[in-house]
Amino acid sequence: KYSFKMPGSKVSVKAAFKKGEEVPDGDAADNKAKFTDVKDSDYFAKAVEWAVEQEIAKGTSDTLFSPQAPCTRAQIVTFLWRAAGKPEVKRTDNSFSDVKADRYYSKAVLWALHQGIVKGTGANEFSPEAICTRAQTAAILYRYAKSPEVKGEKSFADVKADAYYANAVKWAAEQGITEGTGATSFSPDATCTRVQIVTFLYRYMGK
Repeated sequence: KYSFKMPGSKVSVKAAFKKGEEVPDGDAADNKAKFTDVKDSDYFAKAVEWAVEQEIAKGTSDTLFSPQAPCTRAQIVTFLWRAAGKPEVKRTDNSFSDVKADRYYSKAVLWALHQGIVKGTGANEFSPEAICTRAQTAAILYRYAKSPEVKGEKSFADVKADAYYANAVKWAAEQGITEGTGATSFSPDATCTRVQIVTFLYRYMGK
């Protein structure tokens, strides 16, 4: 909605609108949004509020955050890049054929690539639109933290000791980033939702 003070004489009013930057990661609302699908009693309410205030993630509309919507690989890397303060991308060489320079996530992916945070999915591809799993999320955060030594004893029955994400999951549990999906399960292959990724980020970077 737009308004103006009407002058005493007759006037003509014209409006011009400029198309904003494309943000196809589902970000549509501003950082003061109150989402109808996020209740104050939800475990993720503070995480969503933090993510929106810090401009890490926005809503999928002016009134919806879509907490259970799946998070893509491009989205998770973009959210992490924003949470890290949008560090400058010093190297622009790109080995991923499916990451174009004009995409909203291109800087984030290049940053993550050269920081050793992400790897490709094979054949010089990043697969930005592929759905991100919980295991991939834990691994990305662990690499961002410089893969520290794991001291915790927490283990999950569905996380094999030789899995590429085993130390990442143990570290995440040790840091209080995740409690798993059950008493003894982490559900590594389950889809990581928008609310799960912002909650993981909030627990690690927002508190």
